[in-house]
Amino acid sequence: MIEITLIGIYLCIGLIAGLMSGIFGIGGGSVRIPLLNLAGLPLITAFGINLFVIPFSSLVGAITHRKNINKKIALYVIIGGTLGSITGAFFVGLISNLALAILFVITAIITVLAIYLDKIAPTLSKKINPNRYNIVGVSFFLNLITGLRGGSGGSLFPPFLRAMKLDIHKAVATSLFVTIFTAFFAILIYWHRGNIIWLPALSVLVGSIVGARIGSRLSLKTKPKWLEIGLSVVIILLALLTIYKAV
Repeated sequence: MIEITLIGIYLCIGLIAGLMSGIFGIGGGSVRIPLLNLAGLPLITAFGINLFVIPFSSLVGAITHRKNINKKIALYVIIGGTLGSITGAFFVGLISNLALAILFVITAIITVLAIYLDKIAPTLSKKINPNRYNIVGVSFFLNLITGLRGGSGGSLFPPFLRAMKLDIHKAVATSLFVTIFTAFFAILIYWHRGNIIWLPALSVLVGSIVGARIGSRLSLKTKPKWLEIGLSVVIILLALLTIYKAV
């Protein structure tokens, strides 16, 4: 009976994170990880399960958004992001949770501002010249930060891509496509260390796939203005949750 209840809890966690992933193009880890930890799983196990789920839930969302994916920019983000994820996975646990939380919050605030950069600082926005070097470099940095927290960079990619001159729908689609790959190699590290527990992992996976499908359909029907506002609110709330968990 207890096991059935836990499976139900894991399914709900997956469903909530999948909805956020599908709607806003985020990996869902900033939702899954704290909720799995609150459900009684060790933090390192929550990291591993989150990374295991991301490629599958992102694939569902990316298929729905496939017409909006910018493949050229996606390639550079995958290169930088994958290297960042692998590096973060190797060094996870070596930096204090509080230090990571502060770094994540600062980065989150900057990336939220990037969503509105063309309105806040139009002159600066015009000077930004997206090229393979700055896309790879920033992607590596974003994934290194989130990789140290068991993530894949998905929560920070949409606003970053928005700053790289993609409209919000293309930013969401490209982020979903990219996180399929940026999480994959990090999964191997967690699996090799024995950090993935399969019953909760598979339960969360099922919930996330269903949530991602529903969320992706909602996203396509949502006006860009509300997607930008919603994404901003979600990122700030997740950043505050990160600080709360670290203190």
